[in-house]
Amino acid sequence: MCGAFLYCSFFTVSAQEVAQNPLIHADVPDMSIIRRGDTYYMSSTTMHMSPGVPIMKSTDLTNWKLVNYAYDTLVDNDAMNLDNGEQTYGRGSWASSLRYHEGMYYLSTFAATSGMTHIYTTKDIENGPWEVHEFKPAYHDHTLFFEDGKIYMIWGAGELSMVELKEDLSGVKEETKHVLIKNATDPIGSNYILPAEGSQVFKHDGKFYLFNITWPRGGMRTVVVHRADQITGPYEGRVALQDKGVAQGGLIDTPDGDWYAYLFQDSGAVGRIPYLVPAEWKDGWPVLGVDGKVPETLNLPKNESIIPGIVHSDDFSREKGDPALPLVWQWNHNPNNDLWSVEERPGFLRLKTGRIDTAFIQAKNTLTQRTLGPVSSGTVKLDVSQMKAGDHAGLSVLQKKYGIIGVRSKADGKEIYMSKNAEDGGVIATLPFNQNEVFLKIECDFRDRTDKAYFYYSLDGQTWNELGSVLQMQYTLPHFMGYRFGLFNYAAETPGGWVDFDYFEIEDTIKHSQ
Repeated sequence: MCGAFLYCSFFTVSAQEVAQNPLIHADVPDMSIIRRGDTYYMSSTTMHMSPGVPIMKSTDLTNWKLVNYAYDTLVDNDAMNLDNGEQTYGRGSWASSLRYHEGMYYLSTFAATSGMTHIYTTKDIENGPWEVHEFKPAYHDHTLFFEDGKIYMIWGAGELSMVELKEDLSGVKEETKHVLIKNATDPIGSNYILPAEGSQVFKHDGKFYLFNITWPRGGMRTVVVHRADQITGPYEGRVALQDKGVAQGGLIDTPDGDWYAYLFQDSGAVGRIPYLVPAEWKDGWPVLGVDGKVPETLNLPKNESIIPGIVHSDDFSREKGDPALPLVWQWNHNPNNDLWSVEERPGFLRLKTGRIDTAFIQAKNTLTQRTLGPVSSGTVKLDVSQMKAGDHAGLSVLQKKYGIIGVRSKADGKEIYMSKNAEDGGVIATLPFNQNEVFLKIECDFRDRTDKAYFYYSLDGQTWNELGSVLQMQYTLPHFMGYRFGLFNYAAETPGGWVDFDYFEIEDTIKHSQ
């Protein structure tokens, strides 16, 4: 028999007709996946973005579509609001745990920004509403599990601990905390960069399996699995996968009984990208990979959903009953909802200024979507006729080392400008500009981790001109997120102006070649 790997000699479907790894070539880290019948649901991390903790849906494990978020607002404080010079880049909500138990969906996460553990519950994962449960402290990289009428939470790094939660999810039961595994990093030895973390626990054939990521010094990100007969332990561990740095995640089965590990890889500036790895059970352990390797193809339907399921173009036209913003959009930090609209000028996104900001990364209401690999471009058409002196508006690629192609208004007129983060010299190039409309484009090349961005403008939408210099994109831990396209408008001198975006177009092609 073929077994769970499904790599039989009679399998003749061409590689173009089956799924490819990576599963999604975009920033979708810290996945947690469950299956309900023939439908899969996946949560992920988007940290400082709002709304947060995206929920994606699939019926084949490879084609995913955003269907919901767990919250609109994680917390209302200066850091999450970009107020008073505060920010929470690289923090916000981290790795979530998605579960289903007795008719209820549970989505838990934690946040240094709030200092709390957050648990969101709903009976309808696609439509909500979500009920919010919050308590201190913030349990790092935790996993939820229901067993024998009890609710457990396992968390930690290196030393993994367990607590039992109260039935109403208002906190932990007193005197239930105990060390579950003293040194979960032990299977890779004592010389490591990253202690075992990212816990996800599963039950199979009466045994419990705890997945973690760890990183040996001089090696790569590694999957470690511990096994026990009881959820409370004792646990024995082993290395489960060490290939291409693909690690951190858990297990999922199909209705036909096939098994996969869902994991992700740090892939440079595009972010942390998901992989599926075939799994089979041998001697009571999950064995991951094909001869211990991450395969390039999978015997699953071809993955074709990143556009429009995960990212999507938008002409900002809305029919009655449509949401103001499709789920592909997220705000950088909490937005001010009084300062944006798709109704004031139908068919346009209006971004208004309401305060003075002197730095792009502190500006309110930057609206974002993921970039995607191996290449992608974002294009906007922008009406700048109502900008005030000191205003900056346009298109960006957002990370700590950001890049901008935009328009800035001055007392003596407007100019198109290209800018990088201050570490690379700030404004690189300018061009006088006297029209009311302009077209702006950024192309991103992530092939072989080239990680370069190119900036263009057009006065008619037909002829494109490159401006400024190439941005060497870099995934940095202070932002801890893959690059995102961002639509922005902020006032450096006088609030009250606005710009109108006619459309945003995202494509998985670029004209620039290596």
